Amino acid sequence: MAAVSPLPVCLLLLVAALLLPASNAIYCDEDDCYDLLGVKQDANASEIKKAYYKLSLKHHPDKNPDPESKKLFVKVATAYEILKDETTREQYDYAVAHPEEFFYNTAQYYRAYYGYKTDPRAVLIGLLLIMSAFQYIHQLTAYSQAIESVKQTPAYRNRLKALEFERTGGISSKKKGTKQIDKNLENELRGEVDLQIQGVKKPSAWSLYGVQLILLPYFIGKLLTWQICWFWRYRVKKLPYAWEDACYLTRTSLRIPDNTWQNIDEFTKEDLVMKRLWEKANMERHMAEARKGSRRRR
Repeated sequence: MAAVSPLPVCLLLLVAALLLPASNAIYCDEDDCYDLLGVKQDANASEIKKAYYKLSLKHHPDKNPDPESKKLFVKVATAYEILKDETTREQYDYAVAHPEEFFYNTAQYYRAYYGYKTDPRAVLIGLLLIMSAFQYIHQLTAYSQAIESVKQTPAYRNRLKALEFERTGGISSKKKGTKQIDKNLENELRGEVDLQIQGVKKPSAWSLYGVQLILLPYFIGKLLTWQICWFWRYRVKKLPYAWEDACYLTRTSLRIPDNTWQNIDEFTKEDLVMKRLWEKANMERHMAEARKGSRRRR
């Protein structure tokens, strides 16, 4: 049998020797938390509190200017913070009873003293703010890029020229500085041009995740109210569909987004609504006609 090298064994023993005493030292250094307060390990919360107050009156820096007394007060305060809470006290007792579980005891210590101090609500709010900020920046960037692309198109330039012609009455000045004046006029006219870019919306605070989460109860209540009114009006009283509701049923049946529906001319909208496409038979007839028309165009 091959001989086992003593070097790894010595290293393991050295590491164990270093870690074992440090298992409970993370709480009250080399001292015992119960000894610092002068109480027994089975002392109740009231006894621990009384012992701390008694020692604090004796060693508090405002009562005793001695530097050594100040150091002792810090240790006593640390021990009290550990023992006054049932969770940290149990973890300390476990660390004293199981010093060999160094990594587990250390993890429990840092989890108790740093993990719980961060309010989950504050973390959630912080994440929402960060996500909302990135969302707004992304929307603003996409919108700005779309606007710049539209401004390079001939249609946009022609619209500016038409507005300029309307503003000046068709009279163009040839005096010095006309280019600068035209540039200023162009900047003014840009504000009058309504840019409708399909698929890109102007950034709005109402569309941010954080705002939507805050307004979620309102949206849920509004949706429930709408559902109840719809059921009462069209299922119970059997009233004919109002124009807006008929448009909603039509575009949902055709799976058309709201912004796309808004860009359809009124004649086409009326024609689609009159077909009552939310009824299965009418939708099948409409789709069959659309397929026939598509084949004819081919």
